Amino acid sequence: MSPVSRREFLKTSLAVGAMSTVGTLPMYGATRTATDLVTLGKSGTKVTRLAFGTGSNNGHIQAALGQEEFTRLIHYAYDKGIRFFETSDSYVTPAMLGVALKGLPRESYQVMNKVTTELNVDPQKHFDEMRSTMQTEYFDIMLLHWQHTAEWPATSKRWADGIQQAQEKKTILSRGASVHGLPALRQMPGNQWLQVAMIRMNHNGTRMDGPVGDGPSNPDSVNEVVDHVRQVKKNGTGVISMKLIGEGTFTQRTDRQTAMRFAFNNAGVDCVTVGFKNTQEIDEAIENLNLALA
Repeated sequence: MSPVSRREFLKTSLAVGAMSTVGTLPMYGATRTATDLVTLGKSGTKVTRLAFGTGSNNGHIQAALGQEEFTRLIHYAYDKGIRFFETSDSYVTPAMLGVALKGLPRESYQVMNKVTTELNVDPQKHFDEMRSTMQTEYFDIMLLHWQHTAEWPATSKRWADGIQQAQEKKTILSRGASVHGLPALRQMPGNQWLQVAMIRMNHNGTRMDGPVGDGPSNPDSVNEVVDHVRQVKKNGTGVISMKLIGEGTFTQRTDRQTAMRFAFNNAGVDCVTVGFKNTQEIDEAIENLNLALA
């Protein structure tokens, strides 16, 4: 056999080096990290543990950056290994996110969108409009947005059925709901329709679920929320948590670190979504989550 040429050796070395720097795929024997791919329960959808949320103050925080800076921030997160992005039809960011993601390989990232179920429109037409706004052929996850009453499984059934129809066409790949308030959250365990559950989570109950949909602080409800998360996961439903920084009220990094540890080590969520407005926040969130997983 002829010896390997210098050119072939360099090509092979560069390929191996490139593979070793991919943030979304952990190396064998490596510890868990913020940018690992995890499977969201029975949905089969794989996402990075840390998601980029674009809905801070309904997205106005991100929109205030302007398209150019927002695109730069999305690409910075992507290059750091975050490949999961969240938006909603009620945010001001879907079109901006579509522009920011344009040109990146579609199979290399996941998008979660949320639909407003109070709209008196045809679900399929609205999903088509949402895809057009974001310039994408499909959504990896679609959630029923802001379900805040105990009756939501019945009152949102038209939209739940619409999501399933879109799944048959593969314009939506997996389905779920985002809840606000204990009355709504209590309907999640045992709900066979759910594949993904989005649940508010932090260690002291700030902006977390309580007796009403959107109370400012509910520390007495934290244990119940954690119990419901565990029940939902036993059902095979993937859990994504939000409000990890108390909707921006956790100004001390120690609180943000504690919230990450609590979400993963106490509640056992699969992944978390955090809204960012600069690169420093992205770097810190990755570090905080890596520390929580260590």
